[in-house]
Amino acid sequence: MNISLQALWQDTRDEGTVRQRLYQVLRQSIIRMVLAPGQALSEKEIAETFAVSRQPVREAFIRLSEAGLVEVRPQRGTYVVRISRQAVLEARFVREAVEVAVAREAATQGLDERTLAELNELIERQRRCIEPADHDRFFLLDEAFHRTLSLGIGQETAWKVAEEVKAQLDRVRYLSIPESTPILKLTDQHQAIVDGIASRDVDAAERAMSGHQREILHSLPELVRRFPEMFEGATTTSRAGHKALA
Repeated sequence: MNISLQALWQDTRDEGTVRQRLYQVLRQSIIRMVLAPGQALSEKEIAETFAVSRQPVREAFIRLSEAGLVEVRPQRGTYVVRISRQAVLEARFVREAVEVAVAREAATQGLDERTLAELNELIERQRRCIEPADHDRFFLLDEAFHRTLSLGIGQETAWKVAEEVKAQLDRVRYLSIPESTPILKLTDQHQAIVDGIASRDVDAAERAMSGHQREILHSLPELVRRFPEMFEGATTTSRAGHKALA
């Protein structure tokens, strides 16, 4: 566990205070299955791993609980929650509403050449993840794509709202790559969104973004069948831990 967590810690070295970094590392560890659904978390062990006091760890646990990613059980410990299908569906609904509105606004007002170039560069970098099957890198580039689009029309709050509600959804998105949702398919969907925006075709941009956000509806039932131990209502098996730490 420590090696993977330490790698994520290094990745966030330029992202603010210890408290902010610690929360982001633990959040990404849960989303990317380094910390498996159902796994117990030790405040003491995490503090020792990052050489920090237990107070920021305790604060991170509270924030993760508010995000629906961990459950703090008094006198029993803190556990990574299993994925809630209902929470995933609700988060997808909210994210689609926000991101379709972003795409519509971008196509209506247009994006500057710099932002369009940045989006196309991100898509090209995503395509370079296909052949080596670099799923972790693609996941980060996917996040960068949607963040860049929101910021490109001056809607930082829209991105923050989407990011806040999609923690449970992100775990399913991560699980879906690549078997349930191939990188090539997602990259082509990103290109269709940018093409619609660049041509100022509002309907095309909306359709492309809506289809992209609904992709998870197709992969979710398959993922529940393949990884039942990761979802609420299933019995924990050792396979979850092996999958998470592989």
